[in-house]
Amino acid sequence: MAKKGNDNLAKMKCEVCKSTNYFTTRNKKMLKEKLEMKKHCKKCKVHTVHKEAK
Repeated sequence: MAKKGNDNLAKMKCEVCKSTNYFTTRNKKMLKEKLEMKKHCKKCKVHTVHKEAK
């Protein structure tokens, strides 16, 4: 994955089982707050909220 401009790599962590399942990019200048998405967790086997981790 190539780094473009202000886009930074962000880890997405499941709020239920605390496992890191996804990686995505976000523009720090455009989005000041942390990302929060509803994604499918492979461990929980259900759609849960995934938040950006450090």
